[in-house]
Amino acid sequence: MKTFLQTALTAAKSAAEDIMCYYRGDFKIELKADQTPVTVADRRAEEIISGILLDAFPDHGFYGEESGKKQADADYLWLVDPIDGTKSFVGGYGMFSTQIALMHRGELVLGVSSAPAQGELAWAVRGSGAELDGVALQVRDISTLADASVSTGNLRTLARSDKWANLGRITAEVNRIRGYGDYYHYHRLAAGQVDAVIESDVNILDIAALYVIVTEAGGLFTDLQGRPIGLDTTSVLAASPGLHPLLLEILND
Repeated sequence: MKTFLQTALTAAKSAAEDIMCYYRGDFKIELKADQTPVTVADRRAEEIISGILLDAFPDHGFYGEESGKKQADADYLWLVDPIDGTKSFVGGYGMFSTQIALMHRGELVLGVSSAPAQGELAWAVRGSGAELDGVALQVRDISTLADASVSTGNLRTLARSDKWANLGRITAEVNRIRGYGDYYHYHRLAAGQVDAVIESDVNILDIAALYVIVTEAGGLFTDLQGRPIGLDTTSVLAASPGLHPLLLEILND
């Protein structure tokens, strides 16, 4: 796993250098079929990452946001979003990141989350803890809603459902609500600076690396129904262990 981690960190750092050459620059913006933006920086970063990873581990599979799946049935599968938060990147503010995760036979075992505009680099390996810029991460030990800080992200599906009122109940009970979104609130959760993250509209490439980081920092990380994270996951409830069951019960009441 040490070799996997060092290679993933090298890929993230190499991609970051290229991404920052384009950041706040003049580049063409295209719309994908789902109407989300993509740029030359997204595509180049994914090419850099896939080149480094697959040169080092040619028998591994690769699942990239821009290029799709290659050898997806391999025992080891790399999951990569070269720029998670392309709208932020295009808008010229730094709430974007590069997400690199490794899945072994269906289990997420490694995660690297690089946010070059904010100068944050987090990583974790299953069973070895999590770090942010070399500092060990640990979720906060908290089990009361009244003391909790909860951050929300993409909520469109939740807002359109009959469970929207349940989020209102949580809002009324917790100490504070934040809307950090993207990689940022997962880094803060792992560092013990917020206590829970709720999102209803994500894909596995957005959260795979962050799942490993948060769980290795001691957090619980499921979808909004309490199901394990997998390739088909589209929602998140991540929290300190004392809060997760309380929030899960309210959201699914």
